[in-house]
Amino acid sequence: MSNPETDAEALACGALAEGDQPTGEPRVDVLSAREVPLGGPRAMRVRRTLPQRERTFIGAWCFADHYGPHQVAESGGMDVPPHPHTGLQTVTWLFSGEVEHRDTLGTHSLIRPGEMNLMTGGYGIAHSEVSTPNATIIHGVQLWVALPEEHRNAARAFQHYVPELARVDGAQIRVFLGELVGQASPVRAFTPLLGAEIVIEPHATLRLPVDTAFEHGVLVDSGDIRLIGTLLRPTELGYLSRGADTLTLVNESDAPARAILLGGPPFGEEIVMWWNFIGRNHEDIVKAREDWEASSDRFGVIEDSPGDRLPAPALPNAVITPRRNPPTH
Repeated sequence: MSNPETDAEALACGALAEGDQPTGEPRVDVLSAREVPLGGPRAMRVRRTLPQRERTFIGAWCFADHYGPHQVAESGGMDVPPHPHTGLQTVTWLFSGEVEHRDTLGTHSLIRPGEMNLMTGGYGIAHSEVSTPNATIIHGVQLWVALPEEHRNAARAFQHYVPELARVDGAQIRVFLGELVGQASPVRAFTPLLGAEIVIEPHATLRLPVDTAFEHGVLVDSGDIRLIGTLLRPTELGYLSRGADTLTLVNESDAPARAILLGGPPFGEEIVMWWNFIGRNHEDIVKAREDWEASSDRFGVIEDSPGDRLPAPALPNAVITPRRNPPTH
């Protein structure tokens, strides 16, 4: 999925500052989303919880859009024309609906609930995502992962994975990246990561053993979920710094509650993120934009393209300068 904003915010995202170490009891920071239109005036709206000024990373996760449930007949559904990416991996995960993915590798894939598409756009790739006529409701998340310096120019790649359903302590869990509750995803990432959908039965308590080296985020889709004593409501993302060996999630609702769990060790590099590009400095972004606007071979061509290429917005009038996450707790 693209960042469709015509006035794209320039973000320079930093690693932990020296001496930023988690101390004391676990504390959950609650991050609220902002609404962003996905395209034109009749566009489907998405709720963006990453990045924001309070937090730019959870592990290497650097972007999270949460959308729906939208009636396609009213919103027009998802209609994201061909657009580029550099320096990242995209993860598409649906709760409802069906989306058609095409990219410059020649991939043509249908994404359905419980199935993951992961696309690697290191040096450069382009793709489109359009909801199909079978999708009456569109509902899900779009996530980005920053690639580390060693792999930020990795070759284009695409992986489709259908995780098994695990049943644990009144919950159903699908692990699409990393390892959790004895389930391990074979999908390749370039840093240690955790990504899972969790559905918790009404008033059930779920205790998840997790890696103490990871920081974690819980993005609530439905229901009220208490994370280690802090109540998270739908669309909110709860952030927990590294050090915890167990995550306790309590569904305080009378219906099943659903959330996306993200995790990974703190990302130890600074990045510059603008529009659909991730680089290491302002010049990387300028070059990527120039290459896209020039239709260079860097991004390739989508066969049977569903529409015109998405033009890049104008660059900011200032050089992007780094900023850091706040100290962890």
